[in-house]
This record gives sequence, C-alpha cells and structure tokens, in this order.
Amino acid sequence: MDQVQIKAWIDALGIPALFVADDTRIIAANNLAISVYNVNVVGLIYSAALRQPAAIRATHACLEHHKIQTARIHHTENGTDTAFDLRCAYIDKGLTGVLITLKDRTEEDKNTQLHRDFVANVSHELRTPLTAISGFIETLQGSAKKDEKVLDRFLGMMAGQSARMDRLVSDLLTLSRIDAQERQRPGDSVDLRDLLAKVVDGYTSSKITITTEFLAKEHLVLGDADQLHQVFANLIENAIKYGATGGMITVKSEDIVMDRRLRARSIGVSVCDTGEGIAPLHLPRLTERFYRIDDHRSHDKGGTGLGLAIAKHIVARHRGRLSISSIVSQGSEFKVILPIN
Repeated sequence: MDQVQIKAWIDALGIPALFVADDTRIIAANNLAISVYNVNVVGLIYSAALRQPAAIRATHACLEHHKIQTARIHHTENGTDTAFDLRCAYIDKGLTGVLITLKDRTEEDKNTQLHRDFVANVSHELRTPLTAISGFIETLQGSAKKDEKVLDRFLGMMAGQSARMDRLVSDLLTLSRIDAQERQRPGDSVDLRDLLAKVVDGYTSSKITITTEFLAKEHLVLGDADQLHQVFANLIENAIKYGATGGMITVKSEDIVMDRRLRARSIGVSVCDTGEGIAPLHLPRLTERFYRIDDHRSHDKGGTGLGLAIAKHIVARHRGRLSISSIVSQGSEFKVILPIN
C-alpha cells in the first residue's frame, strides 16, 4: 500500500483519520481530520500536530510496540470543546505506520450527563416529600398520636406532599410519552381558535383577569389537540401562579406571514402577564427540566419544574418553537409559533 492508496483509504472513512509514518511524520489526513485541527497537518511531526499528551503517548506507544492504543481526548477549537475516542492501529502492509482515527463522543457524553442530572433531579424531587411524610409519620406514631389538632395538621401536610409526588410522576410520564413520539408529527387538523377558547374557559381567577385577542379567521394547524391544550394550559397556569395579584393575563393570536426560523407561514399564540417579570439571566434556561427561578416559591405554588419543558417538547413535536421574553417589573410573554397547514 503506497501513500496514494492510504490517502484514498482514509478519505473513504466517515470519521476523522490520519496516518503517521514510521519517521513520525503525518503523511495523510482526510478532510474531517483537517477540520478538527483547523490546519493541514500533513507533513507535520505527529507530536506537533496532535498536541494532546494522551494522543501523543498513544501514538508513540503504537509506533514503538505495534499494538493498538486508545485514549480519550478533549479538543478545543474556537472556544468549542469536543470529546473524541482516539484509536491507534499499526499498519505493516506496504507503507508502514500508525492509522489514527477519532470518534466524536461529545453528544454521547452530553446525553450521559443529562441522564445523570435527570436521575439526580428526580431523586431529589421525590426524596424531599418522602422525607417530610416519613417525619410526619414518625411524629404521629410517637408523642402526637393522641393530639387531634397535630394529627389533623400533619395529615393535611402529608396529603399536600402526596399530591406533589403525584404531580411529579404525572409530569414525568407525560415527558416520557412526548419523547417517544418526538419524531412522529401529528396529522390531525386543529383549529387553534376553538382550542384556545376552550382552554381559557377552563380558568377563572378572582385575582387575575384573562382577556383574549384572537384573529377573526380560523387558526388551522396540524396537531394533537390534547397536547396543544396542555401547552396553553401550562402557560396560562404559570401566568396565574406568578402573575401579580390584581394583574391581567392576555391570550392573543397573530398571523405570521413568514417565520424566519420555521421558514413557513405560521400562527403565533402569546400568553402575556403583568407580573414581576423574569431577569434576563434566567430566560435561556426556563425550559430546562427542573429549572426554577425561585425553588421555594415554586414548591409553595405546587410547581414540579417540568411544565415549560413539557410545553417546549410538545411544540417541537409540532415543528414549532417557543419563545420567551420578559421585562422585570412589567411582565412576561410566552409565545408559541406553529406552522400553518
């Protein structure tokens, strides 16, 4: 195998690859490898090109002992950190040297960390009410067994904690169902105008007034009516919970001739409140699972930290997008933008 054949061989690979000859110089690299290092590494000594100590050690050991070597490396280019599984294999047919391949593990590592964080968050969310209930039971089994006032108060608290766990489990099951349907776009035609009217009719509040400003025409989209109902119910419930006392909620729709991000004519539905608003630093993270601006306040209001995550995933399944804007002390706007049939 000559240098031309090696170049053709590694060009055919679907991952970054390069070949280091016995004289320690890189004699071939495919475009994917060149893009990783942002420079044409051909002709360079491998230690100068690879830079990573783990990569250099693995290549050196493979050149010296002719045995497969592996390493996990992290490469940073233009502020972006990428994790790779590096594999070195010695080639002893024709032109001899080390074939180095790089398998991108960044997304896999990210997903693994998200899974760990999710499990940790769920464990924490369940442990808190379970610990409280266990404490109440222990107290009721002991000194407060015959104290009717304490008994009634603790039973009420236990019911509240139990309801909190029930809401959490229900939201987790909802997320699981949405994840399973993520790539299945709904095929039913839904009139958002009628659906929004039904959602709004389901909420009455003596402290907050809900007004509507709908377009006169139908708002037809491809969708799952139950899931879209849940999206707008979640947004209105959030506005009711966190909107200022005596404030007002406005649910309105608008015709978007061409949404630049969706690249389609769309319908925008906004839920606006006149509450205390949200600081800019929180806005990018609001749809993360279990993210809360004020953890204690959210618990007091019965929040699970999953409502906006559920809304975001449902909107994504409908090929739409969710945008959030807010001005501190003036209020917030949660806008769902869905492509028209």
